Amino acid sequence: MTLTTLKNLTVEDARARILDGAVRLDVETVALADSLGRVLAQSVTAARPQPPFDASAMDGWAIRRADYAPGKAFAIAGESAAGKAYPRAVQADQAVRIFTGAPIPAGADLVVIQEEAVRDGDTVRFDAGEAPKSNSRAAGGDFQAGDVLLEPGVVIDPWRLSLLASAGLGEVAVARRPRVAILATGDELVAPGASPRPDQIFESGSFSLVALVQAWGGEAFRLTAAADDANAIAAAVQPVDVDLIVTIGGASVGDHDLVKPALKTLGLELSVETVALRPGKPTWSGHLTDGRRVLGLPGNPASALVCAELFLRPLLAALAGGDAEVRLVPARLAEPLPSTGPREHWMRAALSVDPEGRTIARPFPDQDSSLVGVFARADALLRRRAGAAAASANDIVDVLPLRRG
Repeated sequence: MTLTTLKNLTVEDARARILDGAVRLDVETVALADSLGRVLAQSVTAARPQPPFDASAMDGWAIRRADYAPGKAFAIAGESAAGKAYPRAVQADQAVRIFTGAPIPAGADLVVIQEEAVRDGDTVRFDAGEAPKSNSRAAGGDFQAGDVLLEPGVVIDPWRLSLLASAGLGEVAVARRPRVAILATGDELVAPGASPRPDQIFESGSFSLVALVQAWGGEAFRLTAAADDANAIAAAVQPVDVDLIVTIGGASVGDHDLVKPALKTLGLELSVETVALRPGKPTWSGHLTDGRRVLGLPGNPASALVCAELFLRPLLAALAGGDAEVRLVPARLAEPLPSTGPREHWMRAALSVDPEGRTIARPFPDQDSSLVGVFARADALLRRRAGAAAASANDIVDVLPLRRG
């Protein structure tokens, strides 16, 4: 692969190269309570049905349907409560007081709700019409023993966590979280809370990327180089035990763009040199000799965040054994847009819903790649293909919704 084949790649080609060889990391077993947000590594099969018995769906009385007649008196035989089942079979003309979720006693096949019952001492009468509902939940109505409940690759969210808990699992096998080191470079950067010189700015990219990596299922920490020179950058990266190194800045073509020269001392082999992308042309990727992956993001914060959505998020998903697809959804353009140039343009946009229920995308007027404030107000990225003709209001466009919260 020659260097010229690595430049000005399309977003799809660049993503394919970044994902090449990215497979699920090691599998580890964690307690169910610690599994939220993790990617399931093995299929989960139910060991027993749920519910494991015929259960009452209402508070009421369990009887035999064959004995039922409006106004007929039944002898009260006992009670069935959740966790305390009635221990005997229901006999002819007997009724067992029953509560929601409790096991329906053997012999009974009808639960008459309490609102349709009148108790009189040791007897109870019903007026539920000629054909009352059974008000029961069959054993295995949710799932049967042997059913596959979840497949590998799904993210354990609160709803899937509930399913796993209802199946009785105390622990689950999940993919190890990708470990990510993030290094922002540049003498112009100063940490938030410090006192900047007039020619310095506060560094924001690494803080947002650490948060994004954690939200996307990884473990992240920030690296700091002792100085903005190649030796210091290499020294900061060399000892860290991670799956992925993400660098911010220092990757363009200026005299002070030192990241790639620094990492070449550690055996960097490039797979992507530049991407035909706006913002984000300087995005690059590769591997070090020891196998650690490297993703280089542009220094401008908005550029770094756009490229994180397009490349970092799917890479983390692939390493965790999850879904690495970047799925776009259609929206209607709120206003006209001019034709695009030779690079694909991903515009920060606000989404809304019109009275007809259609999704409307409104790009922000200023798309400068240094504007973090615009990104903070955006809730989607709007894709404009390279070489696209001018677009009119109400044209259908593709958008990538941003995950907020």
